[in-house]
Amino acid sequence: MTTDPMAGGQGIPWQRIRRAGIVGIPPRSVIAALNQHGAEIHDLDEPLVMADLETATPFLPTVYCAILRTAVVNALHCQLDAIFIDTGAGKCDAARYTAQILRQRLAIPLFPTENTDRERLGNPISTSGLPLLEKLQRITAGVKMAGPPVDSPPFVAPTASFWGVPPRDFAILELFPATTHVHGWTRCMENKTPADHELEMVTDPTVPTVFFAQSFCAKTALARHLAKRHPHGLYLDLDAHTTASAKAKVQAFLELSGARP
Repeated sequence: MTTDPMAGGQGIPWQRIRRAGIVGIPPRSVIAALNQHGAEIHDLDEPLVMADLETATPFLPTVYCAILRTAVVNALHCQLDAIFIDTGAGKCDAARYTAQILRQRLAIPLFPTENTDRERLGNPISTSGLPLLEKLQRITAGVKMAGPPVDSPPFVAPTASFWGVPPRDFAILELFPATTHVHGWTRCMENKTPADHELEMVTDPTVPTVFFAQSFCAKTALARHLAKRHPHGLYLDLDAHTTASAKAKVQAFLELSGARP
């Protein structure tokens, strides 16, 4: 039986998968197959269970990012029939190693995938006037569907920008004005092209921008690099939780730049 969902999904018992876990953004073909067969999809990158992150320590070192440690915790505690994990350029090498470890430790099948989708489906949520927290909630929820959202919120001109990945703790997003546009990998996420590095590199030099990455993620290097080159950029990394100092730093940056009153 092949374990390669990219090979047309041959050998994958789609009909028997009622509850599927995903890590990263598997190819649209995989999500479409799960949607078609009525599977319940659980995004393991998000905190889903009340369990300490230390539960992941026997599997991953603590210097792995909180997102992958969260995925491991969820995989251990959620009742799933299968897991699909993006191990390609749309995720990271750490996800590839995590997949190898979980395949040997879990009783359920785990299918590594590589999302090489190139069709851009657009970014209406990223450029809308929705509160930033709601923007990211909608974008992350969208990974469970193969198609774009049915309704597209209207465009608003930006006064700030959030570049990077969705944080594990969304509390930091509450500090931003609703006129914040989303860039970086999160925009690629909405676009359903997570390996689109050209789109990930797009920034807006006309507005103050927070460049964010999870602590211990390789994207911290890119976030810091882009922040240094931006006319008005702030580099920020967080681990599992939003700290008071991080909140103060973002709030001061936005207020001093005039992005928020």
